[in-house]
Amino acid sequence: MPHYATLPEALAGILAQDMTMSEALAAFASELERLKPAIAKANVALIERLRAVHAGVGAPAIGETLPHFMLPDENGNLRALDEFTSRGPVVVSVVRGHWCPFCYIETSALAKAAPALERAGASVVVIMPEKQTYARIVRDRSALAPVLSDMDCAYGMSIGLCFYVGDEIRNLFQETGNPLPVFQGLDSWFLPIPATFVLDRRGIVVERMVDPDFRLKRLSIDRVMAAIDRATATGAG
Repeated sequence: MPHYATLPEALAGILAQDMTMSEALAAFASELERLKPAIAKANVALIERLRAVHAGVGAPAIGETLPHFMLPDENGNLRALDEFTSRGPVVVSVVRGHWCPFCYIETSALAKAAPALERAGASVVVIMPEKQTYARIVRDRSALAPVLSDMDCAYGMSIGLCFYVGDEIRNLFQETGNPLPVFQGLDSWFLPIPATFVLDRRGIVVERMVDPDFRLKRLSIDRVMAAIDRATATGAG
C-alpha cells in the first residue's frame, strides 16, 4: 500500500481500493500512526481507559430489545425505531461524528452493501451526536439515509454508550480543528462508543458490535448479512 502525504489523501486512497471494512480500518490506523503519532497514541490511551472501566458492557445484548428512539433526521423529521422495524430487519449504526474517518469507513461499507440489504428487506439507520447540518454531510458523503441526530448524546447515554472524552482528547481536538461543541451544539465533550446493532422486526438484537476500539472493531458486512438472514429465517425479520 502506498504511503500518503496527508490523512485526507490516505482516507480517499484507501476507500478507492477493493478492501474489506476491516482491511480499510487497519490501513487507515496505520497511516494515522505514521502521519499523526500523537493522535494515534492518545487514541490508544483512550481505548485503554474505556476498557479499564468496562465501557459499553451495559449496552443491549443479543436477545435483548433495543430501547425505542424518536430522533430528528437530517431534514428535521422525527423518525421512530418502530417505523423501521415494521418494514423488516434494521441495522442501527451509532457513530462518533462526521469528522471521524473510521466511522466514514464503516458508513461507506454499509452504503456499498445497501443494495443487498434492501433486497433482503432490511434498512440502515445511522445515529450520531451532531446537529442536522453535519448529519446531512454524512448522508451526502456516505449515500446513506436516514442519519439521525442524537442531541446531548441522550439516546447513546441511555443505552450505555456515551462517555467524556477526557482532557487529552479534548485538547487534541481543539488543536486539530475538530470542535465538538460546534458540531454538537453543546460544550459537554461526550462521544458514543461506536456500535452496530442488527434488529429483527420485533426490535430484538440478533447481532451486535460494541467495542471501545473505534479504530479496528466494527461489525463486518458479512456478519451483518448473516444476521439479517437469521432474522428472516426465524420469521421475525
